[in-house]
Amino acid sequence: MDYILWFADEYALDVVYDSLGHLGLPVLERNQILRQFCSLTCLSAFGTYSLYMLFSTLSFYLFFDKRQMNHPRFLKNQIQQEVKMSTDAIPFMGLLVSPIFILEVRGHSLLYENVDEYGWIYWVFSVFLFLFATDFGIYWIHRGLHHKSVYATIHKPHHKWIVPTPYASIAFHPIDGWLQSLPYHICIFLFPMHKFLYLALFSIVQIWSVLIHDGEYFTHDPLINSAAHHTVHHLYFNYNYGQYFTLWDRIGGSYRKPDEEVYNVELRSTKKVYAKQAQEIDAITATLQSKAKH
Repeated sequence: MDYILWFADEYALDVVYDSLGHLGLPVLERNQILRQFCSLTCLSAFGTYSLYMLFSTLSFYLFFDKRQMNHPRFLKNQIQQEVKMSTDAIPFMGLLVSPIFILEVRGHSLLYENVDEYGWIYWVFSVFLFLFATDFGIYWIHRGLHHKSVYATIHKPHHKWIVPTPYASIAFHPIDGWLQSLPYHICIFLFPMHKFLYLALFSIVQIWSVLIHDGEYFTHDPLINSAAHHTVHHLYFNYNYGQYFTLWDRIGGSYRKPDEEVYNVELRSTKKVYAKQAQEIDAITATLQSKAKH
């Protein structure tokens, strides 16, 4: 984030803060923590919103199976609701994550600039380390958010979308979105990563979040937590918590293989399949409500 912050300061934010000085307000220097906090909060919100709208819109028009909008559990005006929840949450998620970004730009992370410092072999290895570590962290955080003590307050808003569209990718309660982003931020304090590689992976993460909500099943690979697996999660709640892979779900006993009807483009949009899914959803909901009462 230090490069992004420098670029924003150099070509936009210096003018903004100088103009505040002309209004009689204190002029904040680039290295002042208050200015960095304000700048990073705004940059984080702007970047998240831009990526979200760009890739969600592309995914919706290029990949999303519009027939899923005929599903009986697809809500009236759902897309507008998904976008509203996302845009309402984004500024608060930016606010929550800014303290971590401040630690990063002030040099307290293990990010590095020169590839030669660790070599190309480690550079490649760090990609797999990032994916492995963050997938592990998100699995347990996501699973924890399904615990009855916090589910209704924090994570249930995201499960309003039983048949999600790509616009549901960050339609979270802001604390939910922040908690599930923590592994991506924490990892750079645990092991070294090249700055530009980290920025690229951090951006790809958001694109991946869009893709697993788009209802387009490009792969049947049982090891990849694809859109099919995440569809199962939204339909049936307590399965497939992972982000990229199914490894931790298999280890944690929460893996559920998508039914063949999920992959079958023609079959999955039939009234018979809708009725079957609705029946199981109602049964699971009744069980969860009963457990919550006890």
